[in-house]
Amino acid sequence: MSIKHIQSQLAKQATIFQTGGFRPTHELLESWIGYVGWSLLEEDRPSDFQPLATLFLKDLPYVPQALQPFQLVTLFVHENIFDHLMEDDLSIYFEIRAYTTLENLVQRDWQHDCIRAFPLQVEHIHNDYPVWDGGGIPAQIEEDILRLEHEDGLNYFEDILEEMYPQHKIGGYPTFCQSGYDFGEDTPFVFQIASDAKAQLNIVDNGNFYFFYNPTAQTWRVYCDFY
Repeated sequence: MSIKHIQSQLAKQATIFQTGGFRPTHELLESWIGYVGWSLLEEDRPSDFQPLATLFLKDLPYVPQALQPFQLVTLFVHENIFDHLMEDDLSIYFEIRAYTTLENLVQRDWQHDCIRAFPLQVEHIHNDYPVWDGGGIPAQIEEDILRLEHEDGLNYFEDILEEMYPQHKIGGYPTFCQSGYDFGEDTPFVFQIASDAKAQLNIVDNGNFYFFYNPTAQTWRVYCDFY
């Protein structure tokens, strides 16, 4: 198997986000870090949780299949989450609200007490690859890569992985810092929230929160790792 063929088998699309860099509008379809700007009238800011992100999925260039029924996802994170980061599933420390329509939303001004709020710029990529250690490489392709490393001196990070995308991201692969984690085929990875220097968000040591969603059971799983 050639390098080009391995790349074609592994590459996935994703929507990545750049923090800030433009004047915010606070209008519908504008995604944010450190801020939740929309909810239904009957929804309140959850007690003991901080607003973490507003992610509009409607009109994004790429959304994974599991999330396609939704047009907006808002995230709140529990104030004590950093006492629980070693747990395998952190979903109980997040309030995740997923909306199938933008109708009847009302504007809010819910901002994280410590994170600086910034709007997010959208970029579509086609070349997201898994990190090597537990990042989602199928077993047969992993065997081919190991063989090429032994026979031809291939280096995965130099010869296959074109670029890493460790920022806020919808779709693609989780950018694991340590060995990866998998909740099974029924609960695929769907997006990540990353440490963000501009927003002054540091998940211990440049870590990430990884979000997985089971569309059949309509359940979320959340995992965290860091350097």
